[in-house]
Amino acid sequence: MLCTDCGARPAASADGRCPVCAANRPAHPNGPTALRDLRSPVGLGRAAVVLLAVVIATDVVALAAGLNVRGEFAALGGAATYDADPVTRAEAVYGIAGGLQGLVMPATGVVFIIWFHRLRLNAEVFDAGLHPMRPGWAIGAWFVPVANIWLPRRVAGGIWEASAQHYGDGGRRTVSKAPLNLWWAVYIGSAAFSWVVSKNYERAVLPGELTDAVTLVMSADALDIVAAVLAIVFVRELTRMQCERAALGPHPLSAAP
Repeated sequence: MLCTDCGARPAASADGRCPVCAANRPAHPNGPTALRDLRSPVGLGRAAVVLLAVVIATDVVALAAGLNVRGEFAALGGAATYDADPVTRAEAVYGIAGGLQGLVMPATGVVFIIWFHRLRLNAEVFDAGLHPMRPGWAIGAWFVPVANIWLPRRVAGGIWEASAQHYGDGGRRTVSKAPLNLWWAVYIGSAAFSWVVSKNYERAVLPGELTDAVTLVMSADALDIVAAVLAIVFVRELTRMQCERAALGPHPLSAAP
């Protein structure tokens, strides 16, 4: 059981608080009820970070395989005859690399959205008035065609605001949204660019067209690596913010007077 105050450390006292919270703050008459609704985002955050690291690894493999197959296509030039075996092997490896990406991406997305929903529920406890959308949108927003370009960012903005620490007098501390904004901009750009270049690759037939198409796909993989790195920064930062916010105790949680 986690501490009902901070939601990050194991409970040790009879009222369900960890030693640190029990020593630093007296129990709040209304706080524990709200704090019991908090769930630690640490485990899910770590799982999301690990899977994002795997995404980066598969992108690196795809880059290496793409470099190999691009070299084979470029070597063909305009030759009327050529040995097809090296090209076939390179394309097979490239296909395997793409298959790995196709397996890892959905798994990472599922864990990330579960983590995101967990943080949204916690943010409701911190301050229910900062959210323009209901908690269920932390999941649903990702699956609305076209609108998923901005709806998840809108949900994330409310989570970020509610998870910011407060000063001792209850005043809200301003925390830069740069990690959130930068990740979202690169994520959307990477997704759009990947869709365009995948269509271009499907249409390529001639060696020169295939060489150019693979080059673009490699660029998309490189951009995806940047997006994954920024996603790791975002996950770690927001998880840390929620743990620190929970450690402040009841004041000024939504349930507190």
